[in-house]
Amino acid sequence: MWDLYLTPATLEDALQALAKHAGRARLVAGATDLILELERGQRPGVTTLIDISRLPGLDGIERRDGRIRMGALVTHNHAAGSPLIQDRALALARACWEVGAPQIRNRATIAGNVITASPANDSITPLMAFGASVTLRSHSGERTVPLTEFYTGVRKTVMQPDEMLTAISFPEPAEGTRSQFVKIALRRAQAISVVNAAVVVELQGSTVRRAAIALGSVAPTVIRTPQAEAALVDHPLSEAVVERAGEAASQAAQPIDDLRGTASFRREMVRVAVVRGLRAIAQGREHDGFPRRPVMLWGGGLTASPGGFEHDPSRPIETTINGRPHRFTGGQNLTLLRLLRDEGKLIGTKEGCAEGECGACTVFLDGAAVMSCMVPAPRAHGAELVTIEGLAEVGRLHPVQQAFLDEGAVQCGYCIPGFLMAGAKLLEEAPRPDASQIRQAITGNLCRCTGYYKIISAIELAAERQAAG
Repeated sequence: MWDLYLTPATLEDALQALAKHAGRARLVAGATDLILELERGQRPGVTTLIDISRLPGLDGIERRDGRIRMGALVTHNHAAGSPLIQDRALALARACWEVGAPQIRNRATIAGNVITASPANDSITPLMAFGASVTLRSHSGERTVPLTEFYTGVRKTVMQPDEMLTAISFPEPAEGTRSQFVKIALRRAQAISVVNAAVVVELQGSTVRRAAIALGSVAPTVIRTPQAEAALVDHPLSEAVVERAGEAASQAAQPIDDLRGTASFRREMVRVAVVRGLRAIAQGREHDGFPRRPVMLWGGGLTASPGGFEHDPSRPIETTINGRPHRFTGGQNLTLLRLLRDEGKLIGTKEGCAEGECGACTVFLDGAAVMSCMVPAPRAHGAELVTIEGLAEVGRLHPVQQAFLDEGAVQCGYCIPGFLMAGAKLLEEAPRPDASQIRQAITGNLCRCTGYYKIISAIELAAERQAAG
């Protein structure tokens, strides 16, 4: 899929490589969109990948000079679980939590979501409502672009081939600011938005002093709705005002008909989404349904593996899998799933969809559960991997494995490695998970036999046994 895979050790190295290979290279961090595009032949001119996922200092979320700033490597899980984002920009935390599943959110970055520039991308909408800007840097300089000026069309931006998005920031919301994100999709998880809306209001007492409403998946780009915002300002969030704002937002939408919904349906769902968001704020229910501690599937924590190398077909991939060193002389332009199965003969990790939809290929990469079909194989160089083959101890099954047997949670068995990996990582993170946490942990795992009740009860049993010692 690519000829050269570079893993720079510093930001300057990355910018130099981008300048050298401009037009033929793509930066990757999560690669959750790019891998699919390359496999489908949608990026024929891309011959070089520059993996920035190991660059230090780019995964922080902080207050700086009156703004909230997120580095280029902040993932959706970073933002969803950040106390700062939850407290000051809840709509963004909720949007990030709605993206994919825990394994996807562990890889997918907000910067990548912004750059992909799909009008249906969830995190763009709240960022637009909060007045965000992006910092673009190249080997020759740096510039800051408001998000409202960043997009030029569907999947089109003002970025130049030699530029890298290094940070996203927005003004820290004033006291009294409340926000909500509402997503309408065809299923509860792992779904693209049919419509999404972010609502941000600054209240003084019960009166709206400032308002921002942004809509996704209803125009060529994510849009703001000035008329709907104006309908709120200087008014309390009464039912009549809320309905008026919803109607104005609906009129601002420019949706199309597609497989996920008709234009008329989308326009009505804009009204519904905006009204729901405003009602939640008016009733103080913004946090309803959102976990204060979202399940990350990070377990005991993440480990950092250094960069500073490149891979072409002549460079072996050297990694540690299940505590043992492995050296692969082939597979440099494959996904991690294919490297494990075809080159490593570790066939317990299954291929169910090869596009991050089913979770059968879940492995642990540097401490985090990820979908290996969405990870470039060279990312394993110098990293620590655990596959289903390494879950059990010598002579003793992992508690989750034993519980699956005892509860009869295994049917055809194809999906089971992924469920076991998700369950095991959950118990590292939350030794006594409640039902909601278990369901969060397996949202990225699809059981074609629909055996979910037994799977959930098996994870509950494993937790009980683990707690009992």
